[in-house]
This record gives sequence, structure tokens and C-alpha cells, in this order.
Amino acid sequence: MSVAPQTEHDRTAAPDEPRVRLRRLGLRCTPARLRVLMLLADSGRHLSIAEAWAELARSESVIHPATVYRTLETLTAAGLVHAVHGPGPARYGLTGEPHHHTVCRKCGHVEGLASLHLTEAVGRIEELTGLRPDSSGSLLVYGWCADCGD
Repeated sequence: MSVAPQTEHDRTAAPDEPRVRLRRLGLRCTPARLRVLMLLADSGRHLSIAEAWAELARSESVIHPATVYRTLETLTAAGLVHAVHGPGPARYGLTGEPHHHTVCRKCGHVEGLASLHLTEAVGRIEELTGLRPDSSGSLLVYGWCADCGD
């Protein structure tokens, strides 16, 4: 079975796309929301609140850590962003096509993972167990990344 890292974010998306997504959900297009969405799209990885704030703090305009927290919570509740929980703080990524994640138990690194076989297995969960997976249909696979492995 071949499993390739998931490319979660289309970096060629039009710059107005975050505005369209926010408006479609009835959310205001605040500077903080736009900056956080663009950061997650540009980073191509899952970020903790502290990592997101540190990246945003490097830019010209100042953003308070509490604003980053509230923004990520709002975007998560709206379904534009998803949180992956592992050791340490939650890490946030853009919501796109359903995909799975690997989570390092030691450092908390999160990697998106695309696998047709895993997606098919998630599709059979209700048939096998009676549990109907939610719309994310995401599996978390815990282990140790190459840097932390024994």
C-alpha cells in the first residue's frame, strides 16, 4: 500500500478565496481571520496557537496571542480549520478534503496523510461497528516521527 503525505493546501488558490469562504459562512472578513487563514495556507503544515502567533508576529502589524486563539476557535467552529490533538498543544490546519493525520507522541508533530485504503476503511466503520463517522472522516495514527523514533 502506497501512502503519500497529504498536500492539504492549494497554494495557487486566488487571494480572494479566504474572503469568499468566510462570507459564504456568514463570517466577517476581519484582518485577523484573513491573516490566520493565509498563514495556514502558506505554511502547508499544522500549527499550534503559539507557532501561529510567532509567525504572525514577524509581520509588520501586531496581533495579540488572545486574538489568534479566538480566531482559530471561530474558524474551527465554522469548519474552515480543524484541530488535531496530540501531546502538547492542539495543532490547527485548513479543512479541505477528508484526510488522515499522523501524530508524533513525543514532539507532537502532525502530518497530513492521504490514503485511499484508509478512506475506504473509514467508510466501512458504520457497517462494522454501527458508529457513523462525522463529515471529517479522519483517522489519527499515533507513533513516533523519524526525528523522535527509537
